[in-house]
Amino acid sequence: MTDDTATRPRALIIGCGIAGPVLAVALQQAGIIPVIHEARPRPDDEAGAFLNLAPNGIEALRLLGLDGTVVDAGTRTTRIEFYNHRGRRLATDPTTTLLLKRGALTRALREAAAERGVAVESGKRLAEVTTTAQGTVAARFADGTRTEGDLLVGCDGIRSAVRGGVLPGAPAPRSTGLVDSGGFSECPGLAPSGGVFRMTFGRRAFFGYQVLESGEVYWFHNSEPPAGAAAGELTSWDDNRWKDRLLELHQGDHEPIEEIIRSTRGPIGRWPVLDMPDLATWHDGPVGLIGDAAHAMSPSAGQGASMAMEDAVVLARLLRDHADADTAFAELERGRKPRVDATVRRARRNGDQKAPSSAAGRALRDLALPVFLRAGIRAGATLHSWTDDPNPSTAANLDR
Repeated sequence: MTDDTATRPRALIIGCGIAGPVLAVALQQAGIIPVIHEARPRPDDEAGAFLNLAPNGIEALRLLGLDGTVVDAGTRTTRIEFYNHRGRRLATDPTTTLLLKRGALTRALREAAAERGVAVESGKRLAEVTTTAQGTVAARFADGTRTEGDLLVGCDGIRSAVRGGVLPGAPAPRSTGLVDSGGFSECPGLAPSGGVFRMTFGRRAFFGYQVLESGEVYWFHNSEPPAGAAAGELTSWDDNRWKDRLLELHQGDHEPIEEIIRSTRGPIGRWPVLDMPDLATWHDGPVGLIGDAAHAMSPSAGQGASMAMEDAVVLARLLRDHADADTAFAELERGRKPRVDATVRRARRNGDQKAPSSAAGRALRDLALPVFLRAGIRAGATLHSWTDDPNPSTAANLDR
């Protein structure tokens, strides 16, 4: 492609979370002009809790030269240890991942895109997407403004406005039957965990935590939602009431789970865990979806952000190599859907083990857990080996 901006394709990106900035940098490197449109008037880097970025996500960032920036924003998890409610270790996953607050990740990606000259327009809530007679894409925003591009990519998450506009028959996000909760604690009596993230299959709920060198504890909890509570009601519970619920659910589980919950400073986040049913297609002509907009998955596989980053790298390459966006989007689906659909299913299966509904169910689960976990660790190793690099010997490795 030519360097003449008058003839270079222009891509409209809706959403400036994780997928949007990564795609923008990838498109820029492919010779395409990206413009990000974000609904929020200003960034909210305090929203959300934290995540573990898997090796395949780090590899996607490495291919774009973004890995150093993101690694500097987090801390390494050197392995994950799994325990039962009595504190007996069941299995160990030796994979090194990157632990970081979601806001730190989105800020690092947004700033990296801006440093490379990517335009970000804030306060642009999408109202309508149409394809013009000339084959371009027009986006109209709630503030009355309008813009056009050669293609448009929805990077706007599980409740994607792009998906709702161009795929009106698409299914809605569905509940996995779990609530995700978490926060940050200071527990002076807890020593740093040396990079180990500990996860516990409790008697009634699931709990995970890592103690950083600073003494800060990152923790999360999964359980069934309160009986009769709709998703929107979770935020109406005050923190003390919610904390009491978590303590009740983890009563009888090994220490220091209750201590971590009691020591939490600041608000305790809580969200219904949703995923997306399989979509028949991720695109309509020159308008497509990537990341959570196309295939949101439960965090129980630790792959949502990494899969979005993979999507961005692959889509940029396909748009570079194909003359029209429709063909590139079709190739993206053909190449990516089997991998991401399998990961959505895997995440749901993992989640199904976290909150047994009866004592008998818990007993059966605990008997099967060692075999289940070892199989999951092997499957994870296959996921983690992804690269889009023609020279895979240079693939990223957080252990280096």
